Formats: sequence, structure tokens, C-alpha cells
Amino acid sequence: MTNRLREETSPYLRQHADNPVDWYPWDEHALAVARETGKPILLSIGYSACHWCHVMAHECFEDAATAELMNASFVNIKVDREERPDLDKIYQLTHQLIAQRPGGWPLTVFLTPDEHVPIFSGTYFPRERFKVLLERVGTYYRDHSGDLDGHIDALSQAFENMTLAIGDDDVALDLRPLAAARQGLAEQFDREHGGFGGAPKFPHPTHVETLLRAWRDSATSSSTDLDALLMATLTLTRMAEGGLYDHLGGGFFRYSVDATWTIPHFEKMLYDNAALLGVYADAFAATGEPLFGDVASATADWCLRDMRDPRGGFYATLDADSEGEEGKFYLWTREQVAAVLEPEAAALVAARFGLDGPPNFESRAWHLRVAPSTDETDRNAVDEVLDIARQRLLQARSERVWPTRDDKVLTAWNGLMVSGLARAARALGRTDLLDAADDAVRFIRKSMWVDGRLCATSIDGQARHAGYLDDYAFLALGIVELVQVRWSTSNLCFAIELVDVLLAHFEADDGGFYFTADDHESLIHRLKPFADEALPSGNGVAAHTLAILGHLLGETRYLEAAERTVQTAWPALKQYPHAHSALLEALESLLNPHEIIVLRGPAAEIEDWRAYLSAGFNPSRLLFAIDRTVTELPGLLAERVASDKGTIAYVCQGTSCRAPIDTLEALTFALEPERKNPQ
Repeated sequence: MTNRLREETSPYLRQHADNPVDWYPWDEHALAVARETGKPILLSIGYSACHWCHVMAHECFEDAATAELMNASFVNIKVDREERPDLDKIYQLTHQLIAQRPGGWPLTVFLTPDEHVPIFSGTYFPRERFKVLLERVGTYYRDHSGDLDGHIDALSQAFENMTLAIGDDDVALDLRPLAAARQGLAEQFDREHGGFGGAPKFPHPTHVETLLRAWRDSATSSSTDLDALLMATLTLTRMAEGGLYDHLGGGFFRYSVDATWTIPHFEKMLYDNAALLGVYADAFAATGEPLFGDVASATADWCLRDMRDPRGGFYATLDADSEGEEGKFYLWTREQVAAVLEPEAAALVAARFGLDGPPNFESRAWHLRVAPSTDETDRNAVDEVLDIARQRLLQARSERVWPTRDDKVLTAWNGLMVSGLARAARALGRTDLLDAADDAVRFIRKSMWVDGRLCATSIDGQARHAGYLDDYAFLALGIVELVQVRWSTSNLCFAIELVDVLLAHFEADDGGFYFTADDHESLIHRLKPFADEALPSGNGVAAHTLAILGHLLGETRYLEAAERTVQTAWPALKQYPHAHSALLEALESLLNPHEIIVLRGPAAEIEDWRAYLSAGFNPSRLLFAIDRTVTELPGLLAERVASDKGTIAYVCQGTSCRAPIDTLEALTFALEPERKNPQ
């Protein structure tokens, strides 16, 4: 028996195509069936790499008796949260309202058939509890459906109350939320193991970026914020040494189940690795610490090797499970290591990665993490042996049964990857990463940009689902990062098209951006999210990108939209600043505009200047090297930079610009901190 999910593009939905459950995808047909039959909707939201989604599927959705109960009383709808983040965000919020605690996946929500108001919600349910729940919810709805009338108004009001917003365009912005966020992160910081809070522990790359920027902003003052640097670098070091990082294949798992970064939840997500690639590259640029550069390089290698579509995009996820067990692909026994390595190498691997101690995974196997340092008389020789041993172990691991890969290309996550690759290319000097970023943008423009609008997903050559706020915002910022390392007028113009769609179809009258466009399917609420979640806030990224493009192009409507967004989010920024890192970056880019340097001249010479000026970590500097043969430039950029002979640098900050500078020595002198302000 197969159900309607067989024809879906989502690998996650297709995983449930053979369930005895009479599944529908979320579409008008399914909603019409619910209205016509009067049956409540059982909405199940998950994603293909989710371990507990698999567990509930095996226990409940593959069980004939459970499926019979579901089919008798409900219209059953399965949703891939990566394809439909709009639905996931809405019903995660409703779960928080109902349960008074955070949600997660799988998310199970029972809805009224007409207004789609939640009746009850939960996350994972084991089979017997789920069967009892099905009977109770079915009975409750039959006996009390009239009591649910009008709940949509109360729910809408609750949604509004959860969104801290004001419509006052005259609010005076200031930088105090940055200092408050810095203090909030310090209060949550784990000074022994790094990271923020306890178990489960997530990497929070936006927090690390906030701290790196705080340190860099203070670097020219009389009181350098070394503690911000310590918090950032200790976190990055502990994650890179721990089990969150894949010491053989590169890349990071989703989170650690413990506070010491030892055992991860083994799924690998593209968005985590895109963000961590960028932050490790930035930390390497800031400190020169080889570990950070090595981790950034290996993470990029993993993305290019294991997650890249031949046409240029990047796939979404690798599953946590293989052969029905979480983490099996990544775990080792001493016997497995000994079968691959010579005794000397096996002993060094055991000492370096903790196999000479008790098993750290369910008392039966080892997940590799760097053990406390041992007495090594010749570190270089040891590292050489370990490098060869890692290659052999990686090869042996690659011959195991692989976790399932979700081959969807998601526009938003690819936008994050373009940004991470561009930043890593700049810090590591790797042109292959630039090529990969270029290819990803080219793929999206060719396959997912349809009639002037983005599609959110693509798989097997089929693009689907109208793009969301994150798709436009993340891709536009990724392109801005890319053109700083490799100029392309065409790519910059594409970024301009993207933000113009945001302004035309996503911006709210009172400021800020809705998650869905004005012509999107009507849902029970149109969200305007400001807080960072697993991904940075689309509102924050949009405002930051608009501020950059507004100053670069002299486009005041971009600056005004960025300011409206931050003003609307101001209550949230003041009350919970460290939960809004993306908006904090937008705030800073408005009040302390970036130093924008545009280089014009022969390609070889301006590339030398660009490489010199982009060395180190300068988050407040934007640098664009434009070959003088490029004649078509958008906006005020065309007026600011003439096609001169020789090499010329144009330096602006906000709306003020210096006179053109024609030698690298003079430019370096002009950029010294005490001379940064335009005269």
C-alpha cells in the first residue's frame, strides 16, 4: 500500500509513502477533505535527518493498529519543516502557547478542520501513549467542537502579544543593546567547557560572532575586551576538540547532548556548517590560530565533498541514523581501529581520541573527541602519523552503510553557505571555495529564480514552494559577501533584485518583514519573526543587508527600510538583546556605518591591494575590487568610482567620502584608526 506522499518531492515525505496511514501533503485538497468530512486534522511535522521522527514513524506510523485509529478519526497531514518553515514556525509557536514549553520535532498538532486552530499538541509520543491520545482527542472533538468556535481570535491575539513591536518611527536608536547582549552572553557562558548554558548544548555561531565583533570594536580603545575574545575562542576550541566536530570527515553535528561537547545528536545540517564555516574562518583571521583555520578548511572540504549537487547547489542534511541506529556510521570500537591501523598508529589514535579510556557512547563504543593532552616527545612526528591514520579511518568509514542524505537544495541554507564559503575563501586564500560559492549562486539563478521570484526548494530539477523571507535575505547577504572577494556586477544586481522583492512583497506597513510574501497562501497568522532561532533572524539579516546596500549604492529607501525594521524590533532588542544577534548587527551597521573601500584599476594590481587590505578580521570594513574594464555599475556606485587609469581607492563611511587615493601606502596611512573619520 502506498499513499499520496509517493508523488511528493520531499525525501522526508517520501519516507512515509508506504505507511498504512492515509497521509496527505499540506495542500488545498487535504484541507478541503477536512472541511467536507468535518474530521479534525492530525498534523505531523518533521524532517528527514530527525532521529526521533524516525523513532515515532517506526513505533506509530508503520503500525497497522495505530494507523487504523488515525485514519478513522483524522485527516492526516505530513509536513517537511524544511520545505514549509512557515507552517512549522506557526505551529511551534502554538505548541509553546499550549504546552508552555519549547517544541521540537516530530511536532504533532491536532487542528480544527475549518480554521486550523490547535486542539492539542506535543512532540514525540511512544505508540501506546499515542493511541490513547488519538482516542481522547477524537472523543474531545466530537463532544466539544462547539467550544472551539472563536478560538482563532484569541490565538491571533496571543500571536500578537508574543511579537514585541511598536509602530513608532521616531524611536531613538542607540547602541546600548550591544553592551547588554555582551553582558547577557557573559552571564550564560560556561567558562570551563565553552558555549552558553548547559545540556543540551548548541553551537550558537551568532553568539560567537557577536563576541568577536565586540572584541574587535574595542581593539583600538584603551580597554580592549579580551574577555569577549576569550569566550569566543574557548567556545570554538572546545567545540573543535569535542565530539560535536567530525574529526575524520570534517563538519559539525547539530548539537551536543551533554555540557562537555562529548556526544552529539548525529545529524549534520547544512545551515549549522555554513554558519560555523564562516565563524571559524573569521576566528582564524582574527587570531591566526591554526586550529581554527584547519577546522574551517576541513568543514569546507566536507561540504564540497559530501553535500554538493553536481549542478552547484548544496544538499540539506545527513541523517543521524544508519542501519536503524543513531550514530552508528561514526562510532568505533578498538577492534575496528586495530583492523585498519598498524599497532603504533592505533595506539596514537587511542591516546589522542580517548579510546584508551572507557567507552563514551552507551558503554559499548567510542565517538572520537580529542582527549586531554598526553606526553608526546615529538609532536610533529605524532601529527604526521595521526594525519595518515585519520585518512585510513575515513576511508574505512566511507565503506560503511551511509546515513541517508536529503538531497533537497534549500535557497536560504544555500545563501548561508555562499556567505560562509566567501568568508572562508578570504581567510584561507582558497579560490576553490569562491568557485563553489559562484556555482551555488549560478544554480539558484538558473533553477530557482522563476519570473522574478525565488523558489524555496529544488530537488531532481524541480523547484517548488514560494520563497520565504529567509530565502531572499540570506541569499542577498551571501552575494554581498561573495562580491567582496570576487566582483560580479551581475551578482550584485541579483542581490538588488532580491531586496527589491522583499520591499515590494514582504515589508509590513509598520516596519519589519513578514516571513511570507503578500501573495502567499493564507494561514492562521502571518508571522514577523525578529529573534534568532537555529537560523539567524531573517528580519535582522534583511535589515543588515539593506543597510550595506543602502550605503554602497546611495539608496536611501534601503536605509529607511532597515531603520524601520530595527525601530519596530526595538522593544525586543532592549528586553532580550542576546536573543537578537542578527538585529544587533543591523543596528550597528546603521549607527556605525561600515567603512566601504572600492578599488578600481587593473585586475592584478587591485587584487594585490584587496588581499593586503582584507587580511585580519575587520567586520566593520567592506572591500570591493572592481576591474577598471567593468563599466556598468548600479546606483551611486557608478558615480562614485570613475574608470581611471592606474589604481584608485575610494573610501566612504555612511554618506561621507574621502578624496580618491592612488597609492597603497597612502591608503594604509589613511585607514589608521585615528584617521578613519572622513574630513
